[in-house]
Amino acid sequence: MTLLVFAGVIMAIAFNILDMTVAALLGVSAMMVFGAFTQHEFMNAAQTAGGSIALLFGGMVVARTLVPTGIFELVGTRFLRATRGSGKRFLLGLIVLVAPLCAFLPNATTVILLAPIIIRVARALKVDFIGPLVLTAIISNSAGLLTLVGDPATFLVGSSIGMTFGQYLRRVSLGGLMAVLTLIPLLPLVMKDIWRVRETLPAEIPQQRLERPGFCLLALLVLSAMIFLFLFGDRLPFQLVPPAVAIVGASLALLIIYSVKVEPVDRILKDVDWKTLTFLTCMFLMVEAFTRTGILHSLSKNMVAWFGKDVLLVGMVMLTGVGVASTVLANIPVVAAMLLLVKGYFVAAELVPEMALAPSFTDWPVQTLPVFVAMMFGGTLGGNATLIGASANVVSAGISAAHGRPISFATFARYGVPLTLCQLILSGCYVAIMHWMLGQ
Repeated sequence: MTLLVFAGVIMAIAFNILDMTVAALLGVSAMMVFGAFTQHEFMNAAQTAGGSIALLFGGMVVARTLVPTGIFELVGTRFLRATRGSGKRFLLGLIVLVAPLCAFLPNATTVILLAPIIIRVARALKVDFIGPLVLTAIISNSAGLLTLVGDPATFLVGSSIGMTFGQYLRRVSLGGLMAVLTLIPLLPLVMKDIWRVRETLPAEIPQQRLERPGFCLLALLVLSAMIFLFLFGDRLPFQLVPPAVAIVGASLALLIIYSVKVEPVDRILKDVDWKTLTFLTCMFLMVEAFTRTGILHSLSKNMVAWFGKDVLLVGMVMLTGVGVASTVLANIPVVAAMLLLVKGYFVAAELVPEMALAPSFTDWPVQTLPVFVAMMFGGTLGGNATLIGASANVVSAGISAAHGRPISFATFARYGVPLTLCQLILSGCYVAIMHWMLGQ
């Protein structure tokens, strides 16, 4: 029954039969009615989901707090001037604008905040804004690999093996940077019409000013403090992990909003993407029920027969498999399921003791790292291929439709598939090099 419910939810989402959150809620409800969960299992699944959900929630609140400052309007004006009427500078500028933000803030939230700027600049250059909005979603997803907290799927993998923010910067961030930079030489090919644009801008572009400089400073200080704690929180005596940092940042941001009374706290919380948070929580719960079926355990044993102890081959399989699955399914639950599969494989291959299956186990041998990194790349970059591959993609399509230009599945794939293939191939090279270096 669990398999039927799980498959039914996936099919309902993939074929747009039901709203994804409604489908996920119905799936969890059905599993509870049919006894797929004990109370203990339900609480364990909720606890597993808690870190990623807290990270998303905190980032959404902090980002939303910046809206009343007028900083995005100011950035938009300066971005338009920086293009000098060039489509080439516009596309390259998107990478510079989007990637740093998405290294620390939720991708979908960043797209929501920057979309008005992008549409305004595209219209000033007299180009269709569909391509730039698709590119923004792809950049935001790719930039999630720059830091441990940039994408919930990446954080889920890193936290499950005890990787700190600093360790991620040393071992994985370079691969994330390469994934972002891979987009640059491909832009003249996939967006050649925009790349070649040369438009004369008005001589006088109205200069925007910060509406509330003092409040803006406080909001930016909160964001800076959150980034600082992401970097060094684990070294403090009280050892703040990234989800805790996100909650602290959200609390400080709401305190400032309440104290300055720029707008009601209720409005800030209302604008949080509760739909996405609910969907991801439900998917975590269903994955927990799915793991109880024993299918993943059987597959783990079969992987030993198929691949032996060839860790690099397993890493490449995970990169491809998770990448393909993430094109049509939410990457976080996909990665959560594959984590259990991979950990079971390492136990079955006798590379780690059986206690490695416990959530608290962090003593992973260094030779297993490339497999986990491959999962990070597959889960984060795979979502770039299709319209439904990542929440940022769905958000960008919704915004485009609201402005009179719907984005079809085929249109998104025309941009996303070639870019994703190149990114995954380069990521495979990075994983292979990491495997070779760790083996020296």
